Amino acid sequence: MSDIKVIQADITTLRVDAIVNAANNSLLGGGGVDGAIHQAAGPELLQACKKLNGCATGEAKITSGYQLPSRYIIHTVGPVWHGGDQNEASLLASCYYQSLQLAADKKLNSIAFPAISCGVYGYPADQAADIAISEIIQFTKHNRYPEKIFLVSFNNNIHKVLENSLDRIIKVK
Repeated sequence: MSDIKVIQADITTLRVDAIVNAANNSLLGGGGVDGAIHQAAGPELLQACKKLNGCATGEAKITSGYQLPSRYIIHTVGPVWHGGDQNEASLLASCYYQSLQLAADKKLNSIAFPAISCGVYGYPADQAADIAISEIIQFTKHNRYPEKIFLVSFNNNIHKVLENSLDRIIKVK
């Protein structure tokens, strides 16, 4: 099984093979993690994203990392929280699966995820963390890559939620 770690950091500064961008459907930049990644990667990222013709919720696409320390950026669009009865859980799980599959296809050793959909998209952090960690663990049971997976939080609250979820789910499995 892959090594899964929860860290508190600025995802744009990490030296990993790929970072995951919690993007919007246009892939042309936005707020939060998406805006920070676009700013740090430089204008070449916007030009590359324009050629991707957007991305559906639950899917993922990959670009170069440009001016980031990471080699690649995997862009995925998480669901907006509408109370949990509009397929949000399966769409969020698909974000993690699709991102991991792109990393595995390229035989990437390391990947870093933000807390997808937990910002302005309003997904409850505890539920999102459980989905993320469960999907990552399930994927790593059947895939060699990526070997190192980081769940990255920008603040203490999300960090604690991710740590608690990882500890609880690993004990159950």
